[in-house]
Amino acid sequence: MKDARPCSIAATLALVGEKYSLLVLREVTLGATRFDQLVRNIGAPRDVLTARLKRLVEAGILEKVEYSERPTRYEYRPTRAGLELEPVLLTLMAWGDRHLQEGDFRPMVLEHICGHELVPQITCRECGQEVEHHDLTAHPQSPGWTATGPVPA
Repeated sequence: MKDARPCSIAATLALVGEKYSLLVLREVTLGATRFDQLVRNIGAPRDVLTARLKRLVEAGILEKVEYSERPTRYEYRPTRAGLELEPVLLTLMAWGDRHLQEGDFRPMVLEHICGHELVPQITCRECGQEVEHHDLTAHPQSPGWTATGPVPA
């Protein structure tokens, strides 16, 4: 059997797709950067959270910064790579608000600097138009692959 399709989504999920990893990113982008805050806000077991934090630091998504010498304590801050994942969090949140919440309830509302509620949307960098599924055409760059699967032998 041929290997699975080469895919940046799969590679990203291998790093941040573990349970609690994106929730850690949610918390640090909201400003909860200390271990005890993360445990409380996420509800993850301490040992699991420790492992996730270590992996995110090793991957360069978070940085570990000392904030107390006695006792030695650290907080976790998003790196540039970590902040670049924020749009993923925003679109996941918007999807969950639309499809998983009852009525008009939303657990969190974000306000943009313009003073309005943020409703994330994906736009084309070149033309500025909102991206719709029917406007996209896939062009696989991996040899031996088409948009729908491997090239027949």
